[in-house]
Amino acid sequence: MTTRRGKWCCRSAATPRVERDCRPPLAAAGLVVPPQLAHTCAVTSAYAALFVDPWLIRADTGILRLDAGTVRRLLAALGVAGTDGLATAPDLGAACAELFAVTGAAPRLDPRVDQALRVAMRPGPGSSLTELAAAVGLSPSRLHALVRESVGIPLARLRQWGRLRAAVGVMPGTSAAAAAAAAGFADQAHLTRTSRTLIGRTPASLYRAAPGRT
Repeated sequence: MTTRRGKWCCRSAATPRVERDCRPPLAAAGLVVPPQLAHTCAVTSAYAALFVDPWLIRADTGILRLDAGTVRRLLAALGVAGTDGLATAPDLGAACAELFAVTGAAPRLDPRVDQALRVAMRPGPGSSLTELAAAVGLSPSRLHALVRESVGIPLARLRQWGRLRAAVGVMPGTSAAAAAAAAGFADQAHLTRTSRTLIGRTPASLYRAAPGRT
């Protein structure tokens, strides 16, 4: 599987391996992969992947190896009993706490950046960059620079991430086309293209392996 964007932790009962730009692959019980790093992740058995909002982890975080103990605790927090899928309701707070113990939590965001991200993450077409900047008392160029400095990712890309997150969040109970419309995508094809660009997968594939789904 190839993923292109989004901070991705790849965890497996087997040993996942990440290959980057012809450099020697990295292998460990689990791996944290930073956003906007083109890579290929290979595993030999069932695995769990946790996608995290990029501003929750330090912008300078590189690829990190996770030891077996950390992986077990993360899987337990995510409700994964083994290779059969989700066994209990996930505790995302506990999972993030385990993750932050390894990566370190990100510094507190500038309040104006925090507000802009909250607005940008709302589903739907959203405000223009000019309107968003005005709402937080900044010029568009200054807001763009502050977001890039604080998070390490352009605001336009973060807005795409917010729409994708919103669409995936409602997909268990609706069709991909309806989810795309609710999140502000032009159509289902637009949603699928964005998903492949950001996480290297289609939205539907995120639910294919869940128990009780076909």
